[in-house]
Amino acid sequence: MIELVIDQRRRDLGGGFEVGRVLPFARRRMVGPFIFFDHMGPVDLAPGIDRSLDVRPHPHIGLSTVSYLFSGEIMHRDSLGYEQAVRPREVNWMTAGRGITHSERFEHAREHGDLVHGIQAWVALPDGQEETDPGFTHHSGKDLPQWSDGGVNGHLIAGSAYGLTAGAKTHSPLFYAHLDMTAGAVAEVPGGHSERALYVAEGAVEVDNRRFDAGQMLVLDTAASQVRALERSTVMVLGGEPVGERHIFWNFVSSSKDRLAEAAADWKAGRMKLPDADDQEFIPLPDGPPPSAPAMS
Repeated sequence: MIELVIDQRRRDLGGGFEVGRVLPFARRRMVGPFIFFDHMGPVDLAPGIDRSLDVRPHPHIGLSTVSYLFSGEIMHRDSLGYEQAVRPREVNWMTAGRGITHSERFEHAREHGDLVHGIQAWVALPDGQEETDPGFTHHSGKDLPQWSDGGVNGHLIAGSAYGLTAGAKTHSPLFYAHLDMTAGAVAEVPGGHSERALYVAEGAVEVDNRRFDAGQMLVLDTAASQVRALERSTVMVLGGEPVGERHIFWNFVSSSKDRLAEAAADWKAGRMKLPDADDQEFIPLPDGPPPSAPAMS
């Protein structure tokens, strides 16, 4: 059964680059450990685009970022020294832990033009691992198992599902997969977890005899669920076990509001190292109430 339907909220990040914000949502902050879910684009970037579209260096704590593209290319650089482009059907998995900074730039688009389309998700780290060592891994090929069955072409991005396990190290039980479905194809939504959802990235689908269109996330209960494509569709399925209450301030996630305040103060004071290969600019701390204020809960 469907517990909740969340419609993406479109936001312009600058220069015409739009994202659809899905999580967090007022009535549903998380699905399993997934605390942030942005649908990037699709946006057609012309050669010579201004650098203002790039995501300049910025910090994270208490989470892993999961970057996955349907099309296009984004260049990642971080304070650990990693420099790695992510391309379609690849994963950049960055664990912030106690703190990391990184940038994401559209260098390929600037030179050649590009159609950028993908999903940026954040996975909150569980109790006892929020302050783990930061790390970065890139995954492609055999690290991301694929299968094809009855008009469904599947790609496992992270965790375990459909009898398969992806290569990225996760810190709590979860699953995250990309399903390309032909019209009329039917797919199971993985079970075995207490929280699950599916997101329609393209096309239209039917669940529980109801139609849902691109830009909608369906939060599901634990009963067996199927999704049927009404036309050629791209569907993301995700879920896992809750990690407990988490608070967000800007790019920081933590179970402690005091820790959020500490991270904000560190960034404002310049105490977080910038990427060596991208240290000439950064995104300043946004204006707003202190992270420790009750309004941030």
